[in-house]
Amino acid sequence: MTAPPANYCVNMNHHLHQIAQRLVTNRVVPVFYHADEKVCLSVLEACYEGGLRVFEFTNRGDAARSNFSALRKKIDSDFSDMMIGAGTLYDNATAHAFIQEGADFIVSPALIPEMQTLQTNHYTLWIPGCATVSELAQARALGVWLMKVFPGELLGPTFVAAALSVMPSLQLMPTGGVSPTRENLQTWFKAGVACVGMGSQLITRELVAKQDWKQLAQRIRETVTITQELNRS
Repeated sequence: MTAPPANYCVNMNHHLHQIAQRLVTNRVVPVFYHADEKVCLSVLEACYEGGLRVFEFTNRGDAARSNFSALRKKIDSDFSDMMIGAGTLYDNATAHAFIQEGADFIVSPALIPEMQTLQTNHYTLWIPGCATVSELAQARALGVWLMKVFPGELLGPTFVAAALSVMPSLQLMPTGGVSPTRENLQTWFKAGVACVGMGSQLITRELVAKQDWKQLAQRIRETVTITQELNRS
């Protein structure tokens, strides 16, 4: 077996750090799935128009991979400064399939240690879900750069603040229990989160059903503005 180049780890860590920081800089990570490719593309465009430069597409249906591929092509052709990740992944084989489609990062609902190889073998940021301080500590030991606090609605900002009081260097992203209101976002960011993931609270079923992409873009734009203001305060 050929040994990796001497600077392999340095380059890998630099790359993973850059991807993680782009997620943190965006502050909001939209989380979405739909079986209709056109709807997916419209939601992606609304997110971009609203000021977001990251997008998480979840692996929740038969059309997930083909729709992800369509989103990747759209980004490459029209939104070159946007990153896309694949979420709700539980194993390396499925994650690798999405990496082949161009995933910039992979998100898991749980801490699955063997998926750490996605970072070392594929230069792909892995964001595992953690629900206890023990899992956060294990993720840190595995070299995880950004951790998903899940389910956020059960753990809440109090858990985040407590975890960071003993491991202040962690970068945490709650998903679930986050809504695009100033009060809710302020509570999470005051607790110390690096960024937040939002699904149907941000990309509402009502707006998707009406295909009101202009209003969706405005909703996202307002959310981005709130997070930017909170970042400055």
